[in-house]
Amino acid sequence: MKSKILVTGGAGYIGSHTCIALHQAGYAIVVYDNLSNSSREAINRVSHLIGTPIEFVKGDIRDAKALRQVFDAHQFFGVIHFAGLKAVGESVAKPLLYYNNNVSGTITLLEVMAEYDVKNLVFSSSATVYGDPETLPIDETAPRSCTNPYGQSKLTVEHILEDLAVSDASWNLIPLRYFNPVGAHPSGQIGEDPNDIPNNLMPYISQVAVGKLEKLSIFGNDYPTVDGTGVRDFIHVTDLAAGHVAALNYLQQQVKVEQSAVGFLPINLGTGTGTSVLELVNAFTDTTGQPVPYQFVARRAGDIASCYASADKAKVLLGWQAKLSVAEMCADTWRWQSMNPNGYK
Repeated sequence: MKSKILVTGGAGYIGSHTCIALHQAGYAIVVYDNLSNSSREAINRVSHLIGTPIEFVKGDIRDAKALRQVFDAHQFFGVIHFAGLKAVGESVAKPLLYYNNNVSGTITLLEVMAEYDVKNLVFSSSATVYGDPETLPIDETAPRSCTNPYGQSKLTVEHILEDLAVSDASWNLIPLRYFNPVGAHPSGQIGEDPNDIPNNLMPYISQVAVGKLEKLSIFGNDYPTVDGTGVRDFIHVTDLAAGHVAALNYLQQQVKVEQSAVGFLPINLGTGTGTSVLELVNAFTDTTGQPVPYQFVARRAGDIASCYASADKAKVLLGWQAKLSVAEMCADTWRWQSMNPNGYK
């Protein structure tokens, strides 16, 4: 049996898929989530899929007392830290909420980890830390800047982790910079279940296809791209989940075998290929047979033309690379959406 891992935000979209991957890799897991933007039902379904109950603690990462109770009860090798608010538009309207939750919450978590001498962390960062990239594909040495408080909160946490690694060489900190997670578990049992109107493209497409929304609004068709619509690096959520397991395996190897600290080690998780909004819409219709009516509307403030990853570092260091195609992303999304038209409700 491998080590025990605390998964903050483990009831969320990426967290729930990662719980399955962790279990399959032999890790024991405890999920800690305040359910502010996730569902207890997700954990129930994960437990059903893996055939064993998952220990779940309802708690907030800003609550040091509640975190200490969890650390008192378990001996963790490390933490995978997903817990955070993630809507760009909401972050612009409510910046204090985002800094309080995403930054202050992470500081509290790190302080409690230090108290219990648990110094292995895989952090859910984001490609938004690259801002509007100067060159493509984007590798981990690219300059970082942000165009909104959500991205800034992720970048601020990265700076905190960098400073922590400098101050104490025993920390092992891997921020995984995700590009655009889409798709769902092939069972159709778990997937992305956004509150209200989706902020992300793929659930918006699938909710139009299932009849929940009338049509898709495509923001901008005058970008300097293949068809004028924005280009992004879409990555299947199960590939992303496998990336977290690969990062943990790497940390275990470094800590137990190499006896060397990793420090601050940012790694991109993406496919390395850009797909335009229109290409994704057409792929969804081709794969599922479901029409997706759309309209072009004005560009959104803060949006950029193109963003896709260089994922070479993940391949070299972690032995990881994305395997699933855009067609598989679309098929799995539609299976989840058609089986669960109202999400977990």
